[in-house]
Amino acid sequence: MLIRNVRNGPGGPVVDVEVDDRVGGGADGGVITAIRPAGTGASGAAEVFDGDGGTILPGLRDAHVHLGQWASARRRIPLDGARSAADAVARVAAAAGPGTDFVIGSGFRDALWPDEPHKDLLAAALPDRPVALTSQDLHTLWLSPAALVAIGLDHPTGVLVEEDCYRATAALPAPDTATTDAWVHDALAAAAARGVTAIDDFEYGDTAADWVRRAEQRPLATRVGCVISRHLLDTAIARGHRTGHVLTDPLVTVGPLKLFVDGSLNTRTAWCCTPYPGTDSRGHLALPLPELTSLIAHAAAHGISSAVHAIGDAAAAVALDAFAAVGTRGRIEHAQLVRPRDVARFAELGITASVQPAHQPDDRDVADRWWADRTAHAYPYASLHATGVTLLFGSDAPVAPLDPWDGIASAVTRTDDERPPWHPEQALPLAVAVAASCGGRAALTEGDVADLTVVTGDLTVNPDLRATEVLLTTVAGRVTHRISS
Repeated sequence: MLIRNVRNGPGGPVVDVEVDDRVGGGADGGVITAIRPAGTGASGAAEVFDGDGGTILPGLRDAHVHLGQWASARRRIPLDGARSAADAVARVAAAAGPGTDFVIGSGFRDALWPDEPHKDLLAAALPDRPVALTSQDLHTLWLSPAALVAIGLDHPTGVLVEEDCYRATAALPAPDTATTDAWVHDALAAAAARGVTAIDDFEYGDTAADWVRRAEQRPLATRVGCVISRHLLDTAIARGHRTGHVLTDPLVTVGPLKLFVDGSLNTRTAWCCTPYPGTDSRGHLALPLPELTSLIAHAAAHGISSAVHAIGDAAAAVALDAFAAVGTRGRIEHAQLVRPRDVARFAELGITASVQPAHQPDDRDVADRWWADRTAHAYPYASLHATGVTLLFGSDAPVAPLDPWDGIASAVTRTDDERPPWHPEQALPLAVAVAASCGGRAALTEGDVADLTVVTGDLTVNPDLRATEVLLTTVAGRVTHRISS
């Protein structure tokens, strides 16, 4: 393929890019064989794609996705706009339709609601109907009395958080494997349409087995890193899995071990150094330092790196202490609140900050309410970058849409509505945000594996990054999305 008339990276020179999908052979073949000044690309290519002055980038990577849940959430009753528990119930009742099957909704955010969710509200609106509603941050599950009975659980309010939420979610009825896999393939195609060529799947099940099976069904639209759940660590070790190793299909690799130190901001379970206003609660410490250190060390001894969920400032400190004690590198997921003295420790210890910039505008009001005296240290992307910390961007879908352009725009503008930027001192330059979304680089070089994205126009003058149109996406030189030529 010859891709002509494209800018190499944001504001870069206009070039022609030659891709040979035969180099290397197999599904992982395909490299960029030449980058030449525009109009000088080799003639005779089997396929020519005219970028029309657009921008070509290394393929976009979503470094934190719950793919199965995202695929399912796309088919659930959306509750992200609900302004109260009563409003959420009304939306569910209006969309539920007749029948006796489970009613599933997702995306509610109750941190600023004037009322509280309760099972009786669901029972009044949908008597005897099993209803399960998942919060936007995936840390709360709101069940009706009939749903509690269906999964054999007795609970006073029907509102379950953290570990109780995860166990109850696992007990809910789910579609059969064939249906779920079809939904997942559709979700990958939607990701490719936004320029994504790789994801790290943080689903809670046996991701390695799931993705090997899916790769056998049809060619995958993205590369997949299979993150290891804590309860499957010894299983992964027994299988001989090591972070970065290829599994059967060249596009499927072993990811890191996922560990939780705390909960979330919206559920007020993020582990913080000081209590939440008006309470004596500092949140929820899910994994104390000795246990966290032991797990990271055990994984590292078998070639498995760790990705540690830490949202509150105290949780980030615990995660950094654990990595320092083991003497190994890894990732901290989210890092939504970080004390200034801990920002420098990320760089000193070689810890990657795997962050989700779209959460910042989504959470600004909640942060102003519950982290009122600390927001200068919230979502501190510029501070992390300034100290040399490697940033990886993700969406945490379905917490936010699987759309890297939403994340890039949020990191650059620090807002997603008509309001002024929230703590604009923590905004990132466009090239830095793009690089964090593209695995570390914002432009292509000869010899790169041909995972690439072509978008319209010059990104440096794009007034609305969220509306960026993706023209072409390739993985290993294979086209996974194309709308123009």
